Amino acid sequence: MLLRPRTSLLRALAPPPLTRACVPARRTLSAAAEAAGTASAGDAAPAPAAPRKNARKLGPPPMEIVKTALFLPPGVEGDAAVTADMVIPGSNIVVGPYAGDARVKEAEFVKSSARARDCPKEDRPEFAVLGRSNVGKSSLINALTRRKEAALTSKKPGKTQTINHFLVNKSWYLVDLPGYGFAAASQSARMDWSSFTKGYFLNRDTLVGVLLLIDASIPPQKIDLDCANWLGRNNIGLTFVFTKCDKVKKGKGGRPDENIKVFQETISGLYPDPPPWIMTSSVTGLGRDGLLLHMSQLRNYWDNEAI
Repeated sequence: MLLRPRTSLLRALAPPPLTRACVPARRTLSAAAEAAGTASAGDAAPAPAAPRKNARKLGPPPMEIVKTALFLPPGVEGDAAVTADMVIPGSNIVVGPYAGDARVKEAEFVKSSARARDCPKEDRPEFAVLGRSNVGKSSLINALTRRKEAALTSKKPGKTQTINHFLVNKSWYLVDLPGYGFAAASQSARMDWSSFTKGYFLNRDTLVGVLLLIDASIPPQKIDLDCANWLGRNNIGLTFVFTKCDKVKKGKGGRPDENIKVFQETISGLYPDPPPWIMTSSVTGLGRDGLLLHMSQLRNYWDNEAI
């Protein structure tokens, strides 16, 4: 039986096509927001007030309600009160009831396919990793699986030219796709990439969602927005994964947090509903566990609600 997502999952993941119509800009949640209000280590704690006689015992103060552009996963209603501890740090992703065991116990390379129709035929759910050449796709896969050579890394962009399937925990696939926008590749190679990669997206019934990688060390790129637009037009769910969040390039590169802010402001004016996003670094491990947790709740919903 092929797994097919319910309509609610597609609505939650797939943004509509990009248009010029803008909506009011939304503030995004940063990792620092979760720590807001926390006293520094050197601050002296105030002396507790003497309890009044017959005073009622009060419980702990309620968590602050988060009112930002959050991604609500399946199982979380739109009017739900979301507190800071329900949001994955460094992201806008709420943890819902379908979140489960996100540990990667084992990962093995299964197959490289030159054509979409040659991909594995099993009915296991899968996540595709997509992004510009040299955005850090292979490094992210290696970090998620904690295998140094799970995916081939290279200093030469465009090294991956096939659809590569990695089986995780013998239950789901992580798929490494060729990078787009590699100017040094021949025109025929770029056309071939476009043909078989789009064929994979349009015909892969087991695809749960796309991890669209965005390089946070440089300003937003039009080609990334164009790719997101194509995925949205074809009702293919995506999560923006900001990579290289540990790097600060000199000159025009800018700081990762500044580039991410600009990207988020652009997205907030183009999408009526906020797509999920998360900050990562394959060097420091930032965002690894949170991304796996996010993937677990989408995968578990897919498994439980498949038709």
